[in-house]
Amino acid sequence: MTTTLQFKYDVKDISLAAQGKQRIEWAGREMPVLRQIQDRFAQEKPLAGIRISACCHVTTETAHLAIALKAGGADAVLIASNPLSTQDDVAASLVVDYGIPVFALRGEDSATYHRHVETALDHRPNIIIDDGSDVVATLVKERQAQLSDIIGTTEETTTGIVRLRAMFKDGVLSFPAMNVNDADTKHFFDNRYGTGQSTLDGIIRATNVLLAGKTVVVAGYGWCGKGTAMRAKGMGANVIVTEIDPVRAIEAVMDGFRVMPMAEAATVGDLFITVTGNKHVIRREHFDTMKDGAMVCNSGHFDIEIDLESLGAMASEVKQVRNFTQQYMLTSGKSVIVLGEGRLVNLAAAEGHPSAVMDMSFANQAMACEYLVKNRGSLEPGLHSIPVEVDKEIARLKLVAMGIEVDSLTPEQEIYINSWTVGT
Repeated sequence: MTTTLQFKYDVKDISLAAQGKQRIEWAGREMPVLRQIQDRFAQEKPLAGIRISACCHVTTETAHLAIALKAGGADAVLIASNPLSTQDDVAASLVVDYGIPVFALRGEDSATYHRHVETALDHRPNIIIDDGSDVVATLVKERQAQLSDIIGTTEETTTGIVRLRAMFKDGVLSFPAMNVNDADTKHFFDNRYGTGQSTLDGIIRATNVLLAGKTVVVAGYGWCGKGTAMRAKGMGANVIVTEIDPVRAIEAVMDGFRVMPMAEAATVGDLFITVTGNKHVIRREHFDTMKDGAMVCNSGHFDIEIDLESLGAMASEVKQVRNFTQQYMLTSGKSVIVLGEGRLVNLAAAEGHPSAVMDMSFANQAMACEYLVKNRGSLEPGLHSIPVEVDKEIARLKLVAMGIEVDSLTPEQEIYINSWTVGT
């Protein structure tokens, strides 16, 4: 831990700052929505005096969110939400070039991660930007005295929203939480287009396999699953979907995919991708029946979707065969290949979502923080959707950046669409 620059930080190599700054600037070329918000924030200072602790993937895109928050007047610190997603040069640049305290090291162990969570809470945040709700959960369990400081939290992921709902159900979520994950301009772009492209990017970088002709099993047909299945199909893969929800299952069927239980899919799949946010979606009985050399990876959230503990117990040997690629030699004589240690393969083996995708997600985060501050004291505890007008404003800013115009209703149409007395 270093104390230069008048604040503490914990990054791997501060000398990487120049490289990180160059990459941050490159990402900014594809993030015009957040840039427009940052420009407005710099003038209006809607976050002046607000302490924000952000737990996010520390990437070039996240850097622009942190910069926008600071432009808005926030006193922000940033920690890593995932040990394999941190870009060390970006962390260094945020410290040196932008004066933002960062606590993130690529490959950090669990003890370091939990120490950084404590550091985020030591900042005594008024707003928590979370990715999986670990910081909020730690606050609720261990820092009750700080609850009075909290204006609210914003949550980026499906997994985090599930945890927040459970907290509210148990009566321990005593402040408002903005459901950034379910904003249209977030999940359309981030989950469908972002996860779809970046997951396959990570798989290809890790393995250099040809996807055309492969049988790819996608576990889960939420927005992430839809995007992943769509992109895999577009590259020539034969895609199977596994689901527990009958509505999503029939949707997958109508979209042209085979649907079957994982027990059946395990026997025919070449590549397995979990995108459920749940635990042990692929487990011992599935490993038992997989083909020799079957590959498994996760693009959901935590590294528990694949039961790696059971796989390790079944293995006589584990060896690294490529970067981010481990071969488990089973006592049965077969092998199973695990990508990215079962963590998010798009971040462990690649660079995560394209900047243009995260532009929309982080625009939602920035405006959700502004919304919490503007409505301080008037929002009830529990989950709150991003207001429709905020969602539409983000879409409008994106269209402006793309040079695209849309129609507007005529006065006659306004009257017709809002009336019940006018007939057809």
